[in-house]
Amino acid sequence: MFRLGHISDVHLPAVPQPRLRELISKRIIGYANWHQNRRGAMTTGSLELLTADLQAAEPNHIAVTGDLTNLALRDEFENARLWLEALGPPAMVTAIPGNHDAYVPRAHHRYRRLWAPWMSNDSQAEFVGPAIFPFMRRKDGVALIGLSSAVASAPFMATGRIGRRQTERLEKLLAEAGEEGLFRVILIHHPPKLIDPRRTLRRLTDGHRLRRAVARHGAELILHGHDHIRSVTAVRGPKGAIPVIGVPAGSSGPAAGPKSGGYALHDIDDRGSAWRLTVRHRCFDEKGRVQEALSLNFDVRKP
Repeated sequence: MFRLGHISDVHLPAVPQPRLRELISKRIIGYANWHQNRRGAMTTGSLELLTADLQAAEPNHIAVTGDLTNLALRDEFENARLWLEALGPPAMVTAIPGNHDAYVPRAHHRYRRLWAPWMSNDSQAEFVGPAIFPFMRRKDGVALIGLSSAVASAPFMATGRIGRRQTERLEKLLAEAGEEGLFRVILIHHPPKLIDPRRTLRRLTDGHRLRRAVARHGAELILHGHDHIRSVTAVRGPKGAIPVIGVPAGSSGPAAGPKSGGYALHDIDDRGSAWRLTVRHRCFDEKGRVQEALSLNFDVRKP
């Protein structure tokens, strides 16, 4: 059995003090939002409790699906690298960026360089950058395929995009991993289809590209973050529905319902002609304890 941990949207607290010139951009909106809404809701204490619970589950690997930073400040990228190092070595942790990591134009250069060891193919163990998307890692019968939907968007928007070239490379990797008989897990920050119709300004604008690719070539699981909510949906594959699992923010504290801070564990059990996938969401309860909030089983046919 292969156990994959999944955490997202840690939005590492606390936000460094920006220079005045750094606020002359979309950052001024995010900075105000942090102080008014997120500063008390996303804390180091919550993140430490969740990551300690995650590591105690002894996953074989951990996936981080973006938004490590808040405003894409230089110091935030440095702090995020330190956090990744503490979470685990690149051989044990895979990360992708989120829209906050590309909050302003040209911010992507920093994460592509600083976080490259956690965003590279297996053959690039000594990778010195910059990260190139998509990439694929093979881990004990599992293929982790990392996409980037992180693009700078206009003020009050949080949209993402993967683009034509990245989609073409994704299709090749899905076909390659399928031929090898691997359990294919796609990592992306934005959900592949809009979960809440009222949140169109946060959507993956070319989600049709991703959905078309997996409908044609297949995948066994898609993991995402972005919406800060526990969710289970699906997209169409060549042999049936493909589970799509979203997790809440990894630094949020207790809250009512599926928005309570948490992460997920995915147990992948090879049973010969099929896999048994067990998804367990672990989240804060109303007393601030990390508990199992939801458990689901899926029988996934092999390609």
